[in-house]
Amino acid sequence: MKQRIFSPGYLFLFLLPLFSCGQNSDPFFMLRNRMVKTQIEARGIADKKLLEAFRNVERHKFVLPEYIPYAYNDSPLPIEEEQTISQPYIVAFMTDALNLGKTDKVLEIGTGSGYQAAILAELSDSVYTIEIFENLGNKARKLFSELGYKNIWCKVGDGFQGWPEHAPFDAIIVTCAPTKIPEPLQEQLAEGGRMIIPVGSSPVQHLVLLKKRKGKIREERVLPVRFVPMIDTSGKKY
Repeated sequence: MKQRIFSPGYLFLFLLPLFSCGQNSDPFFMLRNRMVKTQIEARGIADKKLLEAFRNVERHKFVLPEYIPYAYNDSPLPIEEEQTISQPYIVAFMTDALNLGKTDKVLEIGTGSGYQAAILAELSDSVYTIEIFENLGNKARKLFSELGYKNIWCKVGDGFQGWPEHAPFDAIIVTCAPTKIPEPLQEQLAEGGRMIIPVGSSPVQHLVLLKKRKGKIREERVLPVRFVPMIDTSGKKY
C-alpha cells in the first residue's frame, strides 16, 4: 500500500491544536514530548536523563526547512550530500547502549545534521565529532554555536582514522557503516570504554556494541539497521 504523505501546509493545520497547548516560546514542545513517549519510551528506553535530553534538543532545528513539519515523525529524514538524520528511536537506542556518564569524553564519527552530537552533549562532558563532508561539518559547527553548545568540537576529516589527538575516549558512536570495525577506533577506546557502530554492506547492517575490558575488545551484535556507508575523502567505501 502506498503511504500517503500530507503536504506541509495541511500538516501544520492538523497540528495547530498541539502547538497551542505547548510552551509559548516553543511551538514544537508537545510534538517533542509525544515523540519521546510514543517512539522512545514506549520501545523500552527508560533512562530518565536520556529521555530528558530528547525533550530538550529541538530536532526541527537540525532538519532541512522543507522537512520541518516531519521533524518529529518516527522515521529518518534526508539531509544534504545524500545523507540522513536518523530515526529518533535509533539515535536513542545507540546513545542508551553507551551508558554515558557526565564526565565521559565521546567521539562521534559522522556528524551529519548534528542532532546526535547535541544529544550526546546533553549527557556527557565533551563531544568530538568528525564529518567527511565539509559543508555538513561547517553547517553543524555553526548550529552548535547558535544553540550555545560549548562542549562540542567538530572537524572535517576521515572518521575511519578517529581523532587520536584527543584519545582515549570513554565512548565512541559511529553513524555510518564500514564493512569492518576500524582498528584506529578500537585503539582510541579507553579502558572500560564502549563503542556502538553499524557494520556491513547495504542494504542492511548490524549494530555492534564493543566493550574494552583489560585491554581486550568484546563484541556483541545488537540490532539490524540501515545506515549510509562510511567513505574516505575520495568517496570510496570502507
